Amino acid sequence: MAWRFKASKYKNAAPIVPKAEACVREICVGSYQTYGNNIAASAAFMAFNWEHSGSSVAVLPLDDCGRKSKTMPLLHGHTDTVTDLKFSPFHDGLLATASQDCLVKIWHIPEKGLEQSLSDPEAVFSHKQRRVETVGFHPTADGLMYSTAAGCVALFDIAAQKEIFSNNEHPEVIQSASWREDGTVLATSCKDKCVRIFDPRAAGSPIQMVAESHQSIKDSRVVWLGNQSRILTTGFDAARLRQVIIRDIRNFNTPEKTLELDCSTGILMPLFDPDTNMLFLAGKGDTTINYLEITDKDPYLIEGLRHTGEQTKGACLVPKRALKVMEAEVNRVLQLTSNMVIPIMYQVPRKTYRDFHADLYPETTGYKTELIASEWLNGTNQAVPKMNLDPAKREHGDEPIIPRLGPKPFSSNTGDVSFDKVFAVPVAPGSHENISTVGQDNCGDAPAGGSKPDLIVEIEIQKSEPNVAGNGNGNGVQKSLTTSERRKIFEQNSESSENSTEGEDRTDADLRRFSAVRSSIAERRRVYESRSKSQVDEKAQSPVPLRRESSKVEPLKPSQQLGGNSNVIPASGIENKRISVPEGKLLEEHRGKKSAMEAAFSAASIKRTSTVFGKVSKFRHLKGTPGHKSTHIENLRNLSRQIPGECNGFHANHERVAVPLAGPGGKIAIFELSRPGRLPDGVIPSLVNGSNVMDFQWDPFDAQRLAVACDDGIVKLWRIDEGGLTEPTNEPQGELTAHLDKIYFIRFHPLAADVLLTASYDMTIKLWDLRTMTEKCTLTGHTDQIFDFAWSPCGKLGASVCKDGKIRVYNPRKSETPIREGNGPVGTRGARITWALEGHYIVCTGFDKVSERQISVYNAQKLSAPLNTASLDVSPSILIPFYDEDSSTLFVTGKGDSTIYCYEITDEEPYICPLSHHRCSSLHQGLSFLTKNHCDVASVEFSKAYRLTNTTIEPLSFTVPRIKSELFQDDLFPPTRVTWSATLSAEDWFACNDKSAAKVSLKPEGMDTLSSIQQVPAPVKKPEHTQFGNKSEYETNKQQEIQKSVSARMEYNTKLEQDDMEGVDENEWQE
Repeated sequence: MAWRFKASKYKNAAPIVPKAEACVREICVGSYQTYGNNIAASAAFMAFNWEHSGSSVAVLPLDDCGRKSKTMPLLHGHTDTVTDLKFSPFHDGLLATASQDCLVKIWHIPEKGLEQSLSDPEAVFSHKQRRVETVGFHPTADGLMYSTAAGCVALFDIAAQKEIFSNNEHPEVIQSASWREDGTVLATSCKDKCVRIFDPRAAGSPIQMVAESHQSIKDSRVVWLGNQSRILTTGFDAARLRQVIIRDIRNFNTPEKTLELDCSTGILMPLFDPDTNMLFLAGKGDTTINYLEITDKDPYLIEGLRHTGEQTKGACLVPKRALKVMEAEVNRVLQLTSNMVIPIMYQVPRKTYRDFHADLYPETTGYKTELIASEWLNGTNQAVPKMNLDPAKREHGDEPIIPRLGPKPFSSNTGDVSFDKVFAVPVAPGSHENISTVGQDNCGDAPAGGSKPDLIVEIEIQKSEPNVAGNGNGNGVQKSLTTSERRKIFEQNSESSENSTEGEDRTDADLRRFSAVRSSIAERRRVYESRSKSQVDEKAQSPVPLRRESSKVEPLKPSQQLGGNSNVIPASGIENKRISVPEGKLLEEHRGKKSAMEAAFSAASIKRTSTVFGKVSKFRHLKGTPGHKSTHIENLRNLSRQIPGECNGFHANHERVAVPLAGPGGKIAIFELSRPGRLPDGVIPSLVNGSNVMDFQWDPFDAQRLAVACDDGIVKLWRIDEGGLTEPTNEPQGELTAHLDKIYFIRFHPLAADVLLTASYDMTIKLWDLRTMTEKCTLTGHTDQIFDFAWSPCGKLGASVCKDGKIRVYNPRKSETPIREGNGPVGTRGARITWALEGHYIVCTGFDKVSERQISVYNAQKLSAPLNTASLDVSPSILIPFYDEDSSTLFVTGKGDSTIYCYEITDEEPYICPLSHHRCSSLHQGLSFLTKNHCDVASVEFSKAYRLTNTTIEPLSFTVPRIKSELFQDDLFPPTRVTWSATLSAEDWFACNDKSAAKVSLKPEGMDTLSSIQQVPAPVKKPEHTQFGNKSEYETNKQQEIQKSVSARMEYNTKLEQDDMEGVDENEWQE
């Protein structure tokens, strides 16, 4: 048993996490209900799902790092979530993506990465209205791809672009599949709780073995342990504990090893390295990545060092030939989080890293194979040649291993070269333009039946073949040209014919463009960019339109043309025209065109900068500062934890705060903000409602009136005396029997006094006039629990969010039913809603299908789908939004959180711009913001709130750092709406006599504004420059002579003040 004590070389492999600067940051990743890992890597690139919907894929170089823009080039190829993605083991630029839209698409990534967004794949395979779950490549046969959809396993020959095998014998959805390293058989795990060994080339049924596996229908994964006769699966048992099972196919029905871990809900993604027998288990939603080493004897699984960090959305291993072998890096895990890609390097500690440690790197599977799909299907088995990772034994010596991007496996032997094969320009979305194939320059017509191929041929221009792609110059380029390089070559060759032909006389141009109606690549590119949303910003950046704009010649009038029907302008005609134009006018026209071009380019540059680096917000670096301890109310106790989720649990105005207390009777404590400090021990004076409290809210126009909704359907109105509560009381000022069932929440009207809204378990919303205690109208249309209701800033409309996943907009005084309806959050755990940007947009917070908290922005006029959705984290508490309309800042936080998330809501993409979040020192139970007139604008405080913790109530100030804080920052504080006093009465509002809220300035008396100090005369001089831009040469020379004469009369002294100062003696320095 000596092997038990034999130390493994990889036992102490330690995870090394780089600094944030070395990670890919500020990306947008959601939570997807898929059976894939959401990220894949080759030796050259990494690819991962992008945005909340996951229908796009981001592709970056493997060693990329830094912040990423939301407008960077992507693969826009699917209409639904991408479920799985894999790179070919033989071509680092060949990517396969599977999606819920029932399609599998093949993409070729250029050597330099994505320089523009792609929407045209190289090949498309359909699964006939079945959602594709997994996709991958064969480990030994080049050009052979597999995919699974429902219970179907399909094999595709990429070179022939056809399906060569299909089997539907799995009774349930296939959740995972893995090839043996020699490529002979396939292992699958299915939703029917079974694992199978699958041989597509077997006679009869391809299913060779079946065994019961994890006894839960939840997700499961399978991975073949290299070339061994063992497989490893991860899943859940009947009690939903996470399991790891190892099986030997020689005794398939009996597990060799079963390891039970914990009861977390995320599936364990197994990442196995057959060279080192290192296994990494990364759970979706976990913050821990486990490292285990697999042995062929008991205990089979030996635990190594565990990594704890960010929450995992996906994970994958990097190919061995991309590792830093001279640093003893034995594996690298790419961890995908909600906003980062973290490369975790596993390094074996050694005394020195100057030499190659051959004992750590056995020969690994190479990246070159001679086996193709058709040969493998006919029964040929051929192992992939091994390669040595020792730099001294590499093919290119000490140089790094060159990523193998081509030639592609689907090369053409016919010699014909089509337009799209050369340039690979995506067809404009929605365009059905047929692409003609091209041979040499003298081929003007496309061959019969020549349609656009799905696969692009790798073109190589060599000296020995000068006529390839119709070019006889013989450039001698040995490497493959990228798409951008081919486009530049084509534009340079076609520019002369484009500028020298006009009208109907276009014989030469037609030959250069290959057809009589063929548009140039620049025109086709403009069409594509105008229709493709992802390319709108890139179009203004290109210098080609500007160059061609300046090279255009103004067309002559018919009277100036030499021939009636001729469009060819002789050189003499052009010269005569130029001579006849006055010199001043010509210069003026030139300046006008130049200034227009510069203005357009400047505007485009400004827009491009804002879209690449994000919207530059004045509140980007907002700072949250808690008040001094002397302003806190301390020694809070007996806080209620039974408040419903629809209630914010804490409400404050500028005079006092209301806090619910635990225990029977529905008690609410009232604390005066003017008396901070430690509360005395004993009974806390409170309002005794007699029933459980469902919601409560201060009257926005009366700081002494509090409305409390109870579970008996009654709303009690309390009035607090000036000095506050001195003893418990159970006598409210008034009671309103609003509903016969429990009340979800209550909301005061933002502009009209004495207007109260109540929402009940009977799925109705009622509006009340508190002066007469009468019901005015009832809103219907909800089919489930009502989560929240928010009034629009104008006070005319209201929006609600419901458990049925719908957002509804009401005009209460005109219709009892919603006037607009759209899809809201899909999660049923709770939601909140608010209006933004003067009522043009709606912001909704909620949960997605996997209980991840999210923020969605909707156009108030189009609620069919959100404009953008930002995902935060997985937490049970509902995100409560607070919106500051002057700064367009959205504060969101939940009960039990310690972070207040800050965003700016904009009217342009991405609509949700993250700001600096505020992290508190302790967890809070509630947050309540005050009105704008209570902000200390002299301290650049643009928002003020009170925060409730388990034992304290503390003020919280949000400020913007400014240098000249002694001035009134009028760029941060525009005139604000008066929301602290009523704009109209309840009678006027119910009578539809609407009135806009008045706006007042927050500028204190005697305080100068920032704009008045920053006024500079530079903008005034600009029109003077244009006015005198047409001065004659005589006036200009005269003005220069006057300036010289004035300068000559002025005293000119080059002597400095320190020249007259005496120095210090040497002995003084010594003393």
